[in-house]
Amino acid sequence: MRQISREISVPKSSVLRIVHDDLSLKCAKKRRAQELTQSNRAVRLQRAKKLLQMFPDDKVDFIWFTDEKVFTVSSLRNPQSDRLYVPAGIKKKQVAAERLLRTRTTFSWLVMVLVGVSKLGFTGLIFVDPGVKVNGSYYRDVRDVLL
Repeated sequence: MRQISREISVPKSSVLRIVHDDLSLKCAKKRRAQELTQSNRAVRLQRAKKLLQMFPDDKVDFIWFTDEKVFTVSSLRNPQSDRLYVPAGIKKKQVAAERLLRTRTTFSWLVMVLVGVSKLGFTGLIFVDPGVKVNGSYYRDVRDVLL
């Protein structure tokens, strides 16, 4: 918006109004993602077909693919808007230190979520209890839940 405003010498608010109201456009932030080329897609398809050939057709329905993801549970904070307002006559050094500090916890809360997918369908989300180690025996226990 700023660049368009500068180039055509029109106020930014007018450019914003034109884009939003007249053109019915909406701004969306781009996200980072891995780019897959056609050769990447072909290699993935070839590997998937090769994997399927390793098992008899009657067993393919019962192959489960599982994956887990760890989510950090913490609220988003914008430090630019984290301000402290004090009366005009008060100097910063007169304010209590704990009011000026933006503290954070040493360890943030984590949640691990597991899901399984097969030809037959998919599982619901499985929330892993905190402190549980994910290893082979864990997967055997979860497999019983999935089936």
